[in-house]
Amino acid sequence: MHILLIEDEAELAATLKSALQRERYVVDVANTLALAREAALCGLHDLVLLDRTLPDGDGLALISLLRERNPGVPIIVLSALGQLPDRIAGLDEGADDYLAKPFALEELFARIRAAGRRPSGLQVESISIGRLVFDPASGEASVGGQRLELPRREIRVLAALARRLGRTVLRESIEMAVYGFDDGIHSNTLDSHVSRLRRKLADADAGVEIHAIRGVGYLMRESK
Repeated sequence: MHILLIEDEAELAATLKSALQRERYVVDVANTLALAREAALCGLHDLVLLDRTLPDGDGLALISLLRERNPGVPIIVLSALGQLPDRIAGLDEGADDYLAKPFALEELFARIRAAGRRPSGLQVESISIGRLVFDPASGEASVGGQRLELPRREIRVLAALARRLGRTVLRESIEMAVYGFDDGIHSNTLDSHVSRLRRKLADADAGVEIHAIRGVGYLMRESK
């Protein structure tokens, strides 16, 4: 799951990012409304954690843009503004949940899991191509009923390509889906991930091909 964390308190943002990564989430952090708007324009995130008191305004102002770019994306407000009127305002603006600070990490994780169980949340149908079955919500892939063991970033590559079967996916789009904003990306890192994923799919006889479109990106399709 790719999470957008909008939080301006540096220490809290670092703590939350580290904790979420331990749960195998990919996390982007934006600490202002301006940066969050830029991130929202990508429309690639599976869930948004939204602070309200940002340096350049109220985070609730982002909800309409988030909904426009990524309809149905779960939005959980994390805010020190925890009085009843504050919570009502957040939910009325379109947030799916509202968690007042301070909160326990276990409760946050539980609310993220709950968002995934809602019909309008993270639940999406499994993708089948060739002998490969991939569940984007859980990140699990199997071939002929046998689970395919993949590291986190290869799962993110697979998700980015499987969601756009038969279409060329821009290299930049895959990188944004796989890496956080502040992850270091070397020129050949993505190519290495794709190469390893391609080899594992071939070894498992998945009936899936990944083609490099020179200078553009990659395309996944069923083997002929």
